[in-house]
Amino acid sequence: MQSNHWGGSLEIATTEDDNRSHNLYDSDRASINDYYDHSNRSLDQTQQSWLLGPPEKKKKKYVDLGCIICSKKALKYSFYAMVMLLLVIGLPTIVVKFWPKHKPRPIPQDDYTFALHKALRFFNAQKSGKLPKSNGIPWRGNSGLQDGSTLTDVKGGLVGGYYDAGDNIKFHFPMSFAMTMLSWSVIEYEHKYRAIGEYDNITELIKWGTDYLLRTFNSSATRIDKIYSQVGGALNNSRTPDDHYCWQRPEDMNYERPVQTATQGPDLAAEMAAALAAASIVFRDNAEYSRKLVKGAETVFHFGRDEGKRTSYCRGNQYIEPFYNSTNYFDEVMWGSAWLYYATGNKTYISLATDPRISKNTKAPFMIPDLSVLSWDNKLPAAMLLLTRMRIFLNPGYPYEEMLSNYHNYTGLNMCSYLQRFRVFNFTKGGLIQLNHGRGQPLQYVVNAAFLASLFVDYMNATGVPGWYCGPNFIPLEDLRSFATSQVNYILGENPMKMSYIVGYGNKFPRHVHHRGASIPTGKTKYSCTGGWRWRDTKNPNPHNITGAMVGGPDKFDKFKDSRSNFSYTEPTLAGNAGLVAALVSLTGSGGYGVDKNAIFSGVPPLYPMSPPPPPPWKP
Repeated sequence: MQSNHWGGSLEIATTEDDNRSHNLYDSDRASINDYYDHSNRSLDQTQQSWLLGPPEKKKKKYVDLGCIICSKKALKYSFYAMVMLLLVIGLPTIVVKFWPKHKPRPIPQDDYTFALHKALRFFNAQKSGKLPKSNGIPWRGNSGLQDGSTLTDVKGGLVGGYYDAGDNIKFHFPMSFAMTMLSWSVIEYEHKYRAIGEYDNITELIKWGTDYLLRTFNSSATRIDKIYSQVGGALNNSRTPDDHYCWQRPEDMNYERPVQTATQGPDLAAEMAAALAAASIVFRDNAEYSRKLVKGAETVFHFGRDEGKRTSYCRGNQYIEPFYNSTNYFDEVMWGSAWLYYATGNKTYISLATDPRISKNTKAPFMIPDLSVLSWDNKLPAAMLLLTRMRIFLNPGYPYEEMLSNYHNYTGLNMCSYLQRFRVFNFTKGGLIQLNHGRGQPLQYVVNAAFLASLFVDYMNATGVPGWYCGPNFIPLEDLRSFATSQVNYILGENPMKMSYIVGYGNKFPRHVHHRGASIPTGKTKYSCTGGWRWRDTKNPNPHNITGAMVGGPDKFDKFKDSRSNFSYTEPTLAGNAGLVAALVSLTGSGGYGVDKNAIFSGVPPLYPMSPPPPPPWKP
């Protein structure tokens, strides 16, 4: 027994029940120990939370940089970020800068582009004057350096420009048309020319022509009283040395080359105005030259509109009328005024182009099939398409809508006439449309129609229009595009003769082209007027291929005679090749598709007053 400090005994009496309890305890000791062990652990954790509280946060470490103290973690992350920036930005920059330079892969070029490269070379072969070293035609040299040298009012004479065809004459009427067509193609398809690397080339070719045209009249004046309309010439059935009787290279000409003067001529003046105005849009980034072209265009157009002087430029002129006779001048007036409006934005010109009297005098409302054929003589279908462009993209409304709507309808009918199903024109068995009714040199008309058709399709595509109506028949645009491609493909070699009508394109092409410069070998020997006949009459192929020249073309039976004496088959022309270039660039996909919708309107001001700005917010 133990004693108790507070008194009493510590002994506890033991009963039977207590013994049973003790035995029970002993029998279940393990479970009870487990219980107390768990209770003790729980208690220890609870006590820890009461006595110690939440765990203490780690203290941030700082780095003293002298001028600033920052977190060590922030410094570490900043370092990592700088390393990542170096890897992501700096390293690629270094690689790009020091990696060997490689030219971008050229755009794959289709057959139309290959043909286009060649077609442009023809113009270098036709250049007159002092040629640049980069001209690229080894068998051509300086020529015509005395042209117009006797004129007292033209400093330096009429040197330059282009020879028209296989002869050595400079016809200013078709030359102007050729420059207009080239400029139009550049305005619509500049992106294609740039993509295939021909933009600088074609603009140089245009400038070679427009520089010369500016020399043919006093382009610095406001009013003029004459235009020099031609240099060189020939008389039919004449035996006097001239540009037809003689067969000489341009470099060897030693006969007289007269200059023709027009004291009136609305057709020539309006066509020259069209060429200069269209070129001014091409050269819009060269402000000084563009202004010079516009001024010249307005001056020469005003000359053509002079009251009482509206007789054709070629009327009664035996050096011009048999070769480039103008049958009407109202089509040129519509054509020239449309181009002048686009170049200047002057509403006087669009008012003239949409004057019902002009339309009536062009005979546009009569829908004569031949008037749907674009040529150096007939600008009507091109002028109406050019004005239709204005309606499609600008929709000017009153007071132009009525006439523009008419031109739009007439243009649609012109396109219908090109489709074989409507039987307006005959087609050869090989598929060539006979726009000149089976007469010679058909291809120049074919390429012009192909260009207009392709351009009309691009206008419609640009506005999301899938086709147009020919009477009750809806014609999808694919049908018109197929017409254009079929005609150009025929020229490139898909024809019964299985030959290309473009010199230098394909394996089989004309070798006896009616062309003085290409048919006479170069060298120290200079052949006289009649001494060159041996080269005209030989059965041998030309010593020089005039690359890119589109010849006159086959007959209405798809037959072709490769002979110099048959000039209707084998003679190329400046106007014909200009149409070819335009058609090819419109069809090629090498530089993308579609037209430049806005470049042509760069000189056109807003048609309606600008909306005034909203008033400033009201303040109390």
